[in-house]
Amino acid sequence: MENSHTPEKDFSEQIITYWMEDCLNDVASKNVFQFCKLHSFEESQFYALFSSLDDLQSKIWVTLFQSALSLLVASENFAKYDEKNKLISLYITLFETFTLNRSYLIESLPKDLKDFKQLKQLHLLRKELKEFSKSHLYSMNQTIVSEKLSSITQPIMEEGIWVQFLFILHFWVHDTSPNFEKTDIIIEKSVVTSFDLMNTKPLESLVDLGKFLWKERM
Repeated sequence: MENSHTPEKDFSEQIITYWMEDCLNDVASKNVFQFCKLHSFEESQFYALFSSLDDLQSKIWVTLFQSALSLLVASENFAKYDEKNKLISLYITLFETFTLNRSYLIESLPKDLKDFKQLKQLHLLRKELKEFSKSHLYSMNQTIVSEKLSSITQPIMEEGIWVQFLFILHFWVHDTSPNFEKTDIIIEKSVVTSFDLMNTKPLESLVDLGKFLWKERM
């Protein structure tokens, strides 16, 4: 986690660190009282920052997302990227950030990954991804959408990015390649395919993606 500039954020990140370490050490508390007692601070301090342990878990994902996005925005090149490369850069940076915290994230996810949409801990992250789409992708794609695929609306685009993220997350969880290099490949192929679909040039990219997925058979 990045160093904070406010005491409140510092303490928020400390709480996150406590929780992540507890989970990895198999001593995660069942309620806020136990958690605060274990780490010697008041419940009121916890509730000033989080509404519940579920809220804490949700905000861990958001914190990682915001950390990745901050790195991107700080880059001089990011503002110059087209929308496709902005999305690829976001995913690459986000999953690099996830990899730094992989042990916790894998532990926090359910063993059955078939129903990611029901994961309560991802609902705040979903909002962040939608906001990214609205701020960095949709406005730049309005002309393409209105001219070539008029039936696509902003909510559909946002939902598409969410589904795409879940697909990549599922792949990353199961990726056993060195340095998770196959996740990088699937990020690029899935984003290229989605933008080609938007531009009504899907066949070549779909075949390319299909070949890769068949080869991996994950």
